[in-house]
Amino acid sequence: MPLPSAPSPSPDRPRKSPALAIVLWSLVAAAGYGLYSGRLTVPERWNPWAPLDVMAPPDLLTSYKLSRARSDPEQCLAALGRTGMQYDVLPDRATAPGCGFDNAVRLRTAGVRIGAPLSLSCPMALSFFMWEKHALQAAAQQHFGQRVAAIDHLGSYACRNINRGEGTSPDVPGGSRSRHATANALDIAGFTLENGQKISLLNAWPRAAQGSAPRPEALMLSDAHAGACRFFNGVLGPDYNAVHRDHFHLETGGYRMCR
Repeated sequence: MPLPSAPSPSPDRPRKSPALAIVLWSLVAAAGYGLYSGRLTVPERWNPWAPLDVMAPPDLLTSYKLSRARSDPEQCLAALGRTGMQYDVLPDRATAPGCGFDNAVRLRTAGVRIGAPLSLSCPMALSFFMWEKHALQAAAQQHFGQRVAAIDHLGSYACRNINRGEGTSPDVPGGSRSRHATANALDIAGFTLENGQKISLLNAWPRAAQGSAPRPEALMLSDAHAGACRFFNGVLGPDYNAVHRDHFHLETGGYRMCR
């Protein structure tokens, strides 16, 4: 009995050519090398290896460029120098086991009033600028037609453990160090608009139990929170737990979280 013959290829379905795939991958690789080496010129906005432009409106490559700048101390300080903020570079120091900072600055002035100077790691200061310029101010303009003039913060660097709100002191030996212990975190409790209006998270954050349509203050805070998740590695807000009911916890480094 003759064996059945193999079905002939459908005339309507052309065979895939391995040679074509090789050519396409070669073109992609050549374009990538051309961009990386500088032999192929494209606008910096669309060049993933171009330095972060801190003033440009965010696009699809901003998160990648920001992450790359934060991961390299020299690139981070170079990008921070283009922000216009005033700061002093701090010497690296260790203050206790798991506490201290390197590649940090003492931030004196920013696009908003910050009160007392803040000790922040360079990645944290860079993320703060990107958030303030490209997210916080946009939220204030959208809902109030004016800028944020000042922030009310609860501090940055502090040699302490994570406060989990479980009734234990954050200073108990052996606990996990907070990002505050390495100057990689900042807690923000509220904002002051140009007209002097104050907006606090404790009083204006949209609570699920409120039931009514959210006020402009609540909408602005929600947008500021969402914007922070684009520029920081970690963001915890009042909905996270009781410990954070009155502030945003913003941090760089570690796992990504937006709560």
